[in-house]
Amino acid sequence: MTVGLMVGCTLVGGCVSAAKAKADAQAAYIAGQQEGLARGQQGENLNVTVVGPVRNSIIPWSEGLTLANAIVAAEYFGKTDPKQIFIVRHGIVIPMDPRYLLNGKDVPLQAGDLVQIQP
Repeated sequence: MTVGLMVGCTLVGGCVSAAKAKADAQAAYIAGQQEGLARGQQGENLNVTVVGPVRNSIIPWSEGLTLANAIVAAEYFGKTDPKQIFIVRHGIVIPMDPRYLLNGKDVPLQAGDLVQIQP
């Protein structure tokens, strides 16, 4: 009976994590929408906006700008490595696993992207 209970808890724990990730992604999307409305931008945005514990939230976009470059340029000051990173592009939330970056891989950014870093 204990084994069955442990499996159920593991399965429930997995479901809760997936639900939390979905809620976090939706929060990132809403933050991106609100940021765009607050700026009142019309036409193409030639910046990348970084939301989270950073000193510089607006990073000028240029050809070849990557997620890692943007995080460095934004001067991330979280006490730990980020737990989650989301890229909001044209209203679509793209979750990024921070371990992907820590393993030396990177992702190109586009003008107008919003990056949300969750410590």
